[in-house]
Amino acid sequence: LQPAGAITLLPGIVELRYYLNDGMAFSMLAGKQTLLIGMTSIMLVCVLLLLLLRKMGTWERVAWTLILGGGIGNLIDRILNGVVVDYINLLFMNFAVFNFADICITCGVALLVLWILYDSYKNDRAEKLARLQDEKADGTD
Repeated sequence: LQPAGAITLLPGIVELRYYLNDGMAFSMLAGKQTLLIGMTSIMLVCVLLLLLLRKMGTWERVAWTLILGGGIGNLIDRILNGVVVDYINLLFMNFAVFNFADICITCGVALLVLWILYDSYKNDRAEKLARLQDEKADGTD
């Protein structure tokens, strides 16, 4: 993509555009490569330990694995190139150029949020049901 600059995939919708990002999302902390590499490395080790040591359901494991994989992809780019190569540009909205690793991280976080909400709902229902059963066993209504 670098020599071409941009290649239209779907006119008016999406193009591939070569863009070097020396920051994180939306170029925050631009130019702070050592800080970004250090913070990302620490967070990825924490996620890896979480995956290895914590018992979790399939969807939670998938979510954390997507986050880990996307983070590793961007970290490799940052270590090898000093920047992250972004290349997906949405033309129908004003949004930052991003890459596949960013998609993995975003989908992982979204899936994790949905799983947390579902698990919380499921636990609340189980607690209410247990309380109702206790009340019936006590003879109170």
